[in-house]
Amino acid sequence: MGTARVASCPIGKGTAVTAMDQGAGPSPDSAKGNGGQERTPSVLIKVNRAMPNLRPAEQRVAQAVLDDPAGISESSITAVAKRCNTSETTVLRFCRAIGLDGYPELRIALARAAQWEESDQGDTPITGKIDAADSLADVVSKITYADARAITDTARALDLAVLQQVVDALAEAGRVDIYGFGASALVGADLQYKLHRIGRISFSWSDAHLALTSAAVLQPGDVAVGISHSGATIDTVDALKVAKRHGATTVAVTNYDPSPITEAADQVLVTAANESAFRSGAMSSRIAQLALIDCLLVGVAQRSYDAAIEALDKTAAAVQSRRDQRRVR
Repeated sequence: MGTARVASCPIGKGTAVTAMDQGAGPSPDSAKGNGGQERTPSVLIKVNRAMPNLRPAEQRVAQAVLDDPAGISESSITAVAKRCNTSETTVLRFCRAIGLDGYPELRIALARAAQWEESDQGDTPITGKIDAADSLADVVSKITYADARAITDTARALDLAVLQQVVDALAEAGRVDIYGFGASALVGADLQYKLHRIGRISFSWSDAHLALTSAAVLQPGDVAVGISHSGATIDTVDALKVAKRHGATTVAVTNYDPSPITEAADQVLVTAANESAFRSGAMSSRIAQLALIDCLLVGVAQRSYDAAIEALDKTAAAVQSRRDQRRVR
């Protein structure tokens, strides 16, 4: 199977899609459309995804853009270079690294993004960055904003056609292996639990040796899913490589494409979470990943709707007697 690239979606079809459509319109940089048409990620999503592959000086420019998009949009290239302790040439290289022709295009894209944020979020802080002096109320506001933004941005960068390929592969798989370590292990366990509840044979591995040995016995028709926010978790990458060598269809869930894990994946689902201080790799990224898992689960369940509903009813009935024992006393 050829390699495909897709941004991830937190919402499934049917009523879930309706809920998404009611809650979020297209971003200022996103191409409108549905079905299989690709929606271009916003400039801030592009900057965040490009960060690991930029040079140090370019990363300083990227961080300034993420921290203050409105301010950068109103600044000259000379002022930005000075602010980031670098040269105008570096600022231009940064623009080209994220797919823009030059600095004027960056200013326009950032101005549009800032305008959309202000109209969409009101007085909510744009970046969600937590400072030492923030009150507890500020912390709550910023965390909930960042989590909601991660889901919204992820949905707005969705390519439905490629996402459907992932759903199809999971629905038709003889077996599904899921690899995740650290915070990603929690997401992997959630996917395995949900697939299991609708009758799909699946395993979640959070031990590197067990992941490798399980990947080694996969075969064509099976699917291996590797989950890594950074895309650089070596244990996840290695397990996915082994699964691919043995003929399994491989899927990566990551925040960064390109990254090492994408080289081992047939299909890539990309989230759009922006982690910062106090939020390293396990907060808004986890929320975006969990939302994606729900999207995949609903898509798979719809492929065999009646059987999935029957399986859910059976599993719920099996544990019903364990709930609130006070009722029978």
